[in-house]
Amino acid sequence: MSTSTYDLTWDLDVFFEGGSNSHQFMEHLDKIKTELNTFEQEVESWEIPTDAKNSSLSVLLEKLQQVSQNIRQAGAFVSCLQAQNTKDTRANELRGMVTTLSSKFSTTLTNFDEKLSKIDEETWNGLLNQDSLQVLSYVLNERRRKAAEKLPKEQEAIINALSIDGYHGWGEMYDTIVSHVKIPFEENGQKVELSVGQASNKFSNPDPHVRRKVFEEWEKAWDEQSDLLASTLNHLSGFRLSVYKQRGWDHILKEALTYNRMKKETLDVMWEVISDLKQPFADFLQRKAELLGVDKLSWCDLDAPVGEVNTTYSYQGGAEFILKHFENFGEELTAFTKKAFEDRWIEAEDRPGKQPGGFCTSFPVNEQSRIFMTYSGTPSNVSTLAHELGHAFHSYAMKDTHPLNRSYAMNVAETASTFAEMIVSDAAVNNAENDDVKLALLEDKIQRSVALLMNIHARFLFETRFYEERKNGLVNKKRLNELMEEAQKEAYLDSLKEYHPLFWGSKLHFFITGVPFYNFPYTFGFLFSLGIYAQAVKEGKGYEQKYMAMLEDTGSMMVEELAMKHLGIDLTKREFWEEGVKLCIKDVEEFMEMTKNK
Repeated sequence: MSTSTYDLTWDLDVFFEGGSNSHQFMEHLDKIKTELNTFEQEVESWEIPTDAKNSSLSVLLEKLQQVSQNIRQAGAFVSCLQAQNTKDTRANELRGMVTTLSSKFSTTLTNFDEKLSKIDEETWNGLLNQDSLQVLSYVLNERRRKAAEKLPKEQEAIINALSIDGYHGWGEMYDTIVSHVKIPFEENGQKVELSVGQASNKFSNPDPHVRRKVFEEWEKAWDEQSDLLASTLNHLSGFRLSVYKQRGWDHILKEALTYNRMKKETLDVMWEVISDLKQPFADFLQRKAELLGVDKLSWCDLDAPVGEVNTTYSYQGGAEFILKHFENFGEELTAFTKKAFEDRWIEAEDRPGKQPGGFCTSFPVNEQSRIFMTYSGTPSNVSTLAHELGHAFHSYAMKDTHPLNRSYAMNVAETASTFAEMIVSDAAVNNAENDDVKLALLEDKIQRSVALLMNIHARFLFETRFYEERKNGLVNKKRLNELMEEAQKEAYLDSLKEYHPLFWGSKLHFFITGVPFYNFPYTFGFLFSLGIYAQAVKEGKGYEQKYMAMLEDTGSMMVEELAMKHLGIDLTKREFWEEGVKLCIKDVEEFMEMTKNK
C-alpha cells in the first residue's frame, strides 16, 4: 500500500491563503458582490421571452451558475474555518458576510424564478428545445413549479432580507451556544474540559464508569444552556412556520419533501415498514445489555463496544484499510480516495476547540472537497471517514454534468456516503482475525442500523410533533424534554432504561436552517444504498460505471424516477424497503447466533 504518511490536517490555503484573515478571501467576497449586482440588474431588466428562439435565458443561466459556484465556494471555506476552531470569532463574522450575500442572491433568484413562471407554456416548451437548455429541462421546470407555489417576489424578498438576522441568525446563535459548552472530565488524575466533539467520542469507551460520568456531565452541561437552546429552537421554527403560513403551505413536511424531490407516499411507506420490522433491533439491544452485564441499556451505553476487544487503527492504518477495500469495488473510487489523502483534503486531528461531528463540503470552483471529523482510532471512526469520502466521491462522479444539474438533495447525498461506509464495515467484519473481533465489528455495524432505523426515527417523530405544537405557540423546555423522551421510547420500542430528553438541544441537526427536517433523508439514503450495495456485490468491479451513472442523475430527477431508471424499483411500494431492513436484520440474526451461549 502507500509508502507516504498522510497528514491529519487539511489544506485550506489552496483555496484562500491566510485562514480567516485571508486577503484573497476578502477579494473573493468583493468579486461576488460585483457579480451579484450585475446579475441582479440583468434579471431586473430581463424581458420575459415570447419567442422560443430567444437566447437570453441561456446567457442569464451562465451568470447564475457563476455566482452560485462562487457563493458555494465562500460558504464551504467559512464552514471549514468555523469547524476547525470554534474560538475563531473572525470566521463567525465571515459567516455573517456570506449569509448576507446568499440572501441577496436568493432574492434575485426569486425575481428570476417568478419571471420564468410567467413565460407562456408554448414558448417555454420551445425554449427547452434549445440545445443549451434541453439538458437543464428538469431543474428549470422545477424552478418554475416552485416559483408558482411562493409569494409574489416583493414579499419573498422581504422574507429573505428578514431571514439574515431572523431565521439564519438563530441558527448561528446555536453555534455560539455550543462553542461555550464544556464537559468536565478527569483523565489520568487531571481535570480537563472536553469539547462537545471530544465528549461524544467517550460514549464508545469500553469503561461503563467513563460513559456514565461523561453522560451525567453531558446532561448537566446541556441543561445549563437549555433556556437559551429552547428559545433558539422556538424562534427558528417559528420563523419557518410563519413563512409556510404566508405561502399557504399547510403541511410542515412540504418544504422538506420538495427539497428532497420525494413523494410523501415514499416517506410514509418507508417509516411504516421500519416500524413493522423493528422488533429484532430491540431484541439486539436487550442482548447487548446482557453482554454488558446490565438489565437494560441506558442512552450512554448505546455506542459501548461489546466484549474486551478494543480494535484501534492509526490514522495511516485506517486510511490504508479503506483504500484496500475500495479497490475491490472500483478503480475510480480508489484513485480518487488516494488523492484525497495525499492532497490533504481531510481534517482529522483529535484536538480541543473543534466542532463536534463530521461533514464533507464541496469547493466547486476548484472541483475539490474537504472532509471534517475528529479521528480517535475506533472502527467507527474508520467507517465515518469512509462515509465522508463517499460524499466527496459523489461530487467527483458529477464532474462532467452541467454545473446546474449538480445540486442534489440530502436523501440521495446520503446514498454514496453510506455505500462507501458499507464497503468498509462489511470488509472489517468479513476480515476479522477471530470471533471476538468479528463480534465487536458486527456489533458496531448493527449499531449504525439502530442509529438509522431507531435514533433517526425518534428525531423525525420529535420534530414533526414539535412543529405541530409550535403552530399554537412557544413550546417550553419541559415540554421539549417530554416530546423527545416520548419519541425516543416509541422509536426504540421502549427498550432502554434511560433516555436523553435533552437530545433536542445537543443535536445540531434540529438547528440547521439550510435544510428543513434534517433527519429522514439519512434513513432513506441508508436503505436506498443497501439496495445498490447488494447489486454491487453481485456484479463486482464492473458495477462502478453503472453506479457513477446513477450518481450523475441525482441532481436532475425525482428519487422515485431515479430508482426506477437505475434499479427498476417502485419506492412507493413496501417491497424495496422490506428488503433493505431485512438485510440489516440478517446482521442481527448473526449477532444473536454468535452470542447465544455467552
